[in-house]
Amino acid sequence: MSPKPSASLNILGRLPRIVVIGGGTGLSVMLRGLKQQPLDITAIVTVADDGGSSGILREELQMPPPGDIRSVLAALADAEPLLAEMLSYRFNNGKGLAGHSLGNLIIAAMTDISGDFVTGIRELSRVLAVRGRVLPAANQAIVLKAEMSDGSVVVGESSIPKAGGAIKRVFIEPPDVDPLPEAVGAIEQADAILMGPGSLYTSIIPNLLVPKLAEAIVNSDAIKIFVCNVMTQPGETDDYSVSNHLDAIQAHIGHPIFDYVIVNDGEIPEQVHSMYAEKGSKAVLVDMDEVTRRGYKVIADTLVLFRTYLRHDASKLSQHIYQLVTDWVQRKG
Repeated sequence: MSPKPSASLNILGRLPRIVVIGGGTGLSVMLRGLKQQPLDITAIVTVADDGGSSGILREELQMPPPGDIRSVLAALADAEPLLAEMLSYRFNNGKGLAGHSLGNLIIAAMTDISGDFVTGIRELSRVLAVRGRVLPAANQAIVLKAEMSDGSVVVGESSIPKAGGAIKRVFIEPPDVDPLPEAVGAIEQADAILMGPGSLYTSIIPNLLVPKLAEAIVNSDAIKIFVCNVMTQPGETDDYSVSNHLDAIQAHIGHPIFDYVIVNDGEIPEQVHSMYAEKGSKAVLVDMDEVTRRGYKVIADTLVLFRTYLRHDASKLSQHIYQLVTDWVQRKG
């Protein structure tokens, strides 16, 4: 069950509806914080993944890739922590099992039992007591391709960051894939639309390449928020600033769509910089003047935590998002 709305939301008579779009680890981390807020959450998740366990199931069972969906289900689940942990369990041994995530296999089984990927996700969401809805961007797998700055074309989401060189643009096959109608409906009814954090070209932008999904986002009068990555991603956003991230999204969708940009301006310890530098990653440059010159409003705060890896502070980030959304709702009346 979601938390009860605060008194300040009586003007709506319901929880504010927020649609979160993306994929990957960053999205899951943020959703763990957002589900603690009194929000009606719909997560729209990319179906371009073709690596690892997801890629095998996608190819062998002719189904959309389950990996990002599984991560989001685990993040939003109110089930026992052990059950969420079980979803993420990955087999290390066993012929045909090694490398597979148990959660991916369960989604594959539910797809077969229910006869449909979306129905399988809906039923598993009910079992896991998921707060909100989890929807694939489309009810079929898509192939992500990248045109590099040298004119070469790289095929496959998992191959793009390994290609080296700068990405000029990404595109999908089939180009005219239909979005899930429920996803379009959620966007049309949303009070807020949120994108990021996550891999820019392989988790965030692929959702915007689904034509009717992008059209619904552009036409929505919801408040639109972008949460920028803290670190660059090797082979994908090398040397990118915050404005570079925003420019890439605008180049693919054809419009500047965000009202607010949330960035980390907290200091990252030197030992963390060194650890990430060994992998070819560094802090995303917060070029505040360039971002505001483009017309975006910026929320800057210390938004990172470091354990084994650098992650967004889900609790603090969700508080900023919740405040933006509730202020927007009250202004709209």
